[in-house]
Amino acid sequence: MSYFMGVDIGSLTVKVVLIDGEGRVLGSAVDRSGYRGKEIARELVDKVLSEQGISREQLARTIATGYGRITFPADDEVSEITCQARGIAHLFENARTIIDIGGQDSKAIKILPGGKVIDFAMNDKCAAGTGRFLEVMAGALEVDVKELGNLAAKARKRCTISSTCTVFAESEVISQISQGAPKTDIVAGICEAIAGRVAALAARVGPEPEIVLTGGVALNSGVVKALEEKLKKRISVPPEPVISAALGAALIARDKATKNK
Repeated sequence: MSYFMGVDIGSLTVKVVLIDGEGRVLGSAVDRSGYRGKEIARELVDKVLSEQGISREQLARTIATGYGRITFPADDEVSEITCQARGIAHLFENARTIIDIGGQDSKAIKILPGGKVIDFAMNDKCAAGTGRFLEVMAGALEVDVKELGNLAAKARKRCTISSTCTVFAESEVISQISQGAPKTDIVAGICEAIAGRVAALAARVGPEPEIVLTGGVALNSGVVKALEEKLKKRISVPPEPVISAALGAALIARDKATKNK
C-alpha cells in the first residue's frame, strides 16, 4: 500500500493531509504556525503517521505548498493555487470557481473540470478581506473569532463598516461600540464588509457556479451568507475547508508518483 502526504504551511496555520493510493483521506491535522512553521509541520506529519501506524519510509511522496513550502523537506513544492484547485476539484466535481480566504490573503481561482487553473486574482497587499481582518475585529469586540457567525445571525440590521483599511475599520468598530450599537449588528456589518472586498476580488475572474469557499473564514456562516448576497449565487463549503490545499497537495503527490511509474 502506498501513502501520500500533503503539507500546507500557511501564514497563520499548518495543515497536513495523508491519503492512500485511492485518494481516501486517512488522517489530517491543523495547528497554528507562528515562527515555527517548519517544526510544526514536522510534528503534525509525525502525529498523523503515528495515529495511522505508518512510518515515514512508507510515504511514497510528499508535496509541500503554502507560504512556507520552501522550508519543508518535501519531494516537491507546488503553488497553493494549483493545490487548492486540485483539492476542490476532487471534492466538488462541478466546481468552477474557488474563493479562498486565508489568514493573510484572499484568492479567487477559476478552474476547468479536473482542477486546471485558467485564471486567478489575489489580494496579498492588505489584511482587509482576510482572516486577519476578522481576528482584529473580534479582538476589538472582545469576542472569540469563532463566535462571529452566530452573532451575525442574530443581527436586526447591519452596521456600516466603510473603510477598506483594517486599521481604520477597527476604529469604525470602536466608534460603533461607543455609540451603543448592538454587538450583533456590528458583527453583521463586519461580515458584510469582508464579503464586499472578496466579492470585488472574485469579480476580476468572473465567478461561475459551482462556487466553493475555502479557508478558515468559510467556517463563518455570517461571511458565507453575506458573500452569497453580494455574488447573488449559492456558495458551497467543504466539510473541512481549512485543509483543501493540503488535500490537493497530497493528490498531486499521488498523481506524480503514478505518472512516474
